[in-house]
Order: sequence, then C-alpha cells, then structure tokens
Amino acid sequence: MAKVNPIRRAEIGREKRARTRAQLIAAANSLFARQAVESVTVDDVVKEAGVAKGTFYVHFDSLEAVTAAVAEELVHSFDELLQPGRVSLAEPALRIAFGCCSFIDKALNDPRWASVVARLAAVAPKGGEMARRRLFEDLQQFSKALPDDGVSAELKLEIVVGIMLQILRALGEGRLSSLDRDAAIGAMLRAIGLNAQEAKSVLVRLPAAPMLESSSRSSTK
Repeated sequence: MAKVNPIRRAEIGREKRARTRAQLIAAANSLFARQAVESVTVDDVVKEAGVAKGTFYVHFDSLEAVTAAVAEELVHSFDELLQPGRVSLAEPALRIAFGCCSFIDKALNDPRWASVVARLAAVAPKGGEMARRRLFEDLQQFSKALPDDGVSAELKLEIVVGIMLQILRALGEGRLSSLDRDAAIGAMLRAIGLNAQEAKSVLVRLPAAPMLESSSRSSTK
C-alpha cells in the first residue's frame, strides 16, 4: 500500500473538515428557510446534514454558533460581490446608499434570502460582521462631512441596520415591493442626517449594482 505524504494527509484532513463544516452550514440554512429559527435543534441539523451528532460538536460549540455561521455566510458572500462597486464611489453617502440599494434589490430578487437574513439577525446579531464594519467606516466618513448633529456613527450604524432588517423582513414576507425601494433608501439617508433634497440627489446619482441590473427598480422621483 502506497504511503501518503504527511503533509498531504494533513491537507486531506483539512479539506474533509471544511466540507463537513460547509455541509452543516448548508443544512442549517435549509432548515432556517423552511421553519422558524427558534424551532431548529442540533438534532434537526445533523439529520438534515446526514452526519453524527458528535460530528456537529467537532465544528460548532452550539446551535447559536452554527446560526451565526449561516448568517455570516449569507451576508458576507453577497457583501463581497458589492465591494468593487462600493470602492469605486468616492462619496460616503453614495456608498451607503449603494449598499442599502443592493441589499434591497437582492431581497426583491430572492425573498427567501431576505426572510432568512432578517430572522437570523434576531438570534445571531454578530452575523455579517464585515458588512457592518464597512458600513460603519462609511458612516464615520459621512459624519465628518456634516455639521455635528449629536448623533454618533455608532448610533447611525444601529439605525441603518435596524431599518434595513425591518425592510428585509417585510420584503421577505411580501409586505413591501419594488415600489417602496427608493422611499426606503431615502428614509435611511434622512435618518442619518440628510434632508429630503439631499437624499433625492443621492438617489438620482445612485449606480446600479452590476450583478443586480436585471432586478426590478422603481424610478427615482
């Protein structure tokens, strides 16, 4: 029997662990899409993934940990796609609006994604950490360009994220539509300090996210 190089053996082990971890995340994601997040158990996840319960705990300490991993993957994978468009915009307000617009367009194209992200946020607030960090950086730059309004960038972050999650939930449940898109973005811009005319100016200059050009877009009023 041929000997396996120790380095290659270690690589095979890492690859197998990564596949199993991804399998567990995919299983949890599938369950969260079909039922209430709070009703899912570790037993449900391992049954869906087709692995032993002990295998789950090799990769995750708890159900909360795999829930956070699902939330992180859903938000991070999409946020990464937006990066080229985001960094091409010099104006912080445009970057903020671009991100909000792109998440709303994604939700319009994929209500299931919107519903899962919104529900996971309630039980895994640390999910999407990189997206939150990028938004916070934009809000810091945005705030520096405005007169001091007494509202910190940290508070503005919570305001934008809170509004966005409510919008995603409503889109996922079919309570909002593409007709509400621009009004929702404008509301977030006004919530962080722009007046109505300034918010309208940002919306008029807002570029489309390349991967979402086919999505339904309402005309800017």
